[in-house]
Amino acid sequence: MTSLPAQETHDDGTHLHGEYKVPGGKLVVVDLDVVEGRFANVSVSGDFFLEPDEALLDINTALTGLPAESPAGEIASAVKARLPESAVLFGFSAEAVAVTVRRALSKATGWADHQWDVIPPSVLPTPVNVALDEVLTEEVGAGLRNPTLRFWDWAEPSVVIGSFQSVRNEVDPEGVARHGVTVVRRISGGGAMFMEAGNCITYSLYLPQTLVDGISFADSYAFLDSWVMAALEKLGISAFYVPLNDIATDQGKIGGAAQKRLANGGMLHHVTMSYDIDADKMVEVLRIGKEKLSDKGTRSAKKRVDPLRRQTGLARAAIIDAMQEVFTERYGAVVSRLTDDELAEARKRVDTKFGTAEWLNRVP
Repeated sequence: MTSLPAQETHDDGTHLHGEYKVPGGKLVVVDLDVVEGRFANVSVSGDFFLEPDEALLDINTALTGLPAESPAGEIASAVKARLPESAVLFGFSAEAVAVTVRRALSKATGWADHQWDVIPPSVLPTPVNVALDEVLTEEVGAGLRNPTLRFWDWAEPSVVIGSFQSVRNEVDPEGVARHGVTVVRRISGGGAMFMEAGNCITYSLYLPQTLVDGISFADSYAFLDSWVMAALEKLGISAFYVPLNDIATDQGKIGGAAQKRLANGGMLHHVTMSYDIDADKMVEVLRIGKEKLSDKGTRSAKKRVDPLRRQTGLARAAIIDAMQEVFTERYGAVVSRLTDDELAEARKRVDTKFGTAEWLNRVP
């Protein structure tokens, strides 16, 4: 295909170029122009595999003429509709092409497009940790804070339940009272977490939703935790995702993730991994029924706890340091801290929301 001179083919005189490395797959590159609000002179390339050869032209043709404001889902659908049934895409997908196009348009971003901060662990009450997730996600969405990785720490034994869980179905009040456990509800979905000081590794990623633009809800979990898998690999642990949101090894589950997307464009990705959990105490505090375990291939909740301490032989702090090091090296992150204003706002929200019976029991 012969390109016309820039002044004749570009609405703004700028050639658009996007790249996307598929997690665990190949690099996809898109070059295109926007003419009168539609894609023109589209060229998709990369180190992927595609059969038959002619399918590449089908992809370019599918994209040509689409409105430049097309959402990722419509772009992917157009590509799928144009491809022959016999087409084989290896190392990429129609969705990956859509992400790449959106990046070319600056509608989607990559890790390298942002300055990342890392907040090392500092001991805070669990309700404050939960409130900070809301505060910092809002700030990133509003452009008031760089995208940030924050490691949690806490002192009191706690249970943090998911946004949509029922208190009476998840928590045993007798066990909570007997062990002096604080129960709080977070803003993200997912399951309950039993947390004693030093028994888990918990972190939160606060990011703009542009980072996962075009990536399916399910695929976004593994995408946002690819650096964690690399850190665990560095520690000698071969971990993988069990859809939707479990992190596991061949020896069992080691963690789970949860997410929340805000209307202002901010997003929370929250992960808790087992380090050295008291399984007997956990089953006294949490109601973990047979249905919960029915698709896990086990009949005992205790068997699901597979501490990182046993698999690595390392101190919890050493594992956190390794995780922070990998994240910093990959994304050029710099060490940051919670501001006085952020802490004050989080404590205010504990008083008005996260520490109230109304919030805790919003799903009785």
